[in-house]
Amino acid sequence: MTGGALFVAVFLACAVEAVEAVTIVLAAGTARHWRSAGLGVGAALLTLAAIVAALGPALTAVPLNGLRLVVGGLLLVFGLQWLRKAVLRASGHKALHDEDAIFRTQLASAATATVQSRGIVKDWYAFILSFKGVLLEGLEVAFIALTFGSNQHNVPLAAAAALVAVALVASAGFAIRAPLARVPENTLKFVVGVMLTGFGIFWAGEGAGAQWPGADTALLVIIPVIALLALGLTALLHRTSPPLEVIP
Repeated sequence: MTGGALFVAVFLACAVEAVEAVTIVLAAGTARHWRSAGLGVGAALLTLAAIVAALGPALTAVPLNGLRLVVGGLLLVFGLQWLRKAVLRASGHKALHDEDAIFRTQLASAATATVQSRGIVKDWYAFILSFKGVLLEGLEVAFIALTFGSNQHNVPLAAAAALVAVALVASAGFAIRAPLARVPENTLKFVVGVMLTGFGIFWAGEGAGAQWPGADTALLVIIPVIALLALGLTALLHRTSPPLEVIP
């Protein structure tokens, strides 16, 4: 796997998670209190930094084959889950993911909550909403960057890709003070689901002792095959699909 492929894979996966986190923070700040929402983001980032600092050295201590087997299995869990939802959405069997609708729902919920002040935090609800959103999505970003980087012996490049993705999405979101509804998130999740599933199969196989023909170039076959299977399932399910909906 080349450095460019590693960067693109991590960037796309992390961008999807960043869109969801930014939507939550924007709702907390717009409907409630921007400073409290910002403090929640800062607290979540500090928590994530501590988790990454603890996990990073631990991953490097695991034997490479064992690491690939475990990470490959976890990527398969993530990838297949994303791919299943993407296929169901694309075929019309599951509501489409709409950041505008999610933003409006979060905004409405935040607007009706009571205001509570705790210490330097003037609005505890805004703080907690931002903290949970950034922490949960950030954990997935950290997992993706650490696992991809560790397997390819290039954690700095994977971390850089994750930081660039988060920075670009956050900058765009806060520049327009609105959810990134124009980002083709459903398509991105389909692509990322295919990629994570492909890498999961590849690394789990290597960890179990399999020798892939052509080594890393086998990914050029594995990933397109998974994409074709997913597209085939989408087309098959689309024939019996109900009317498309959007997540309210």
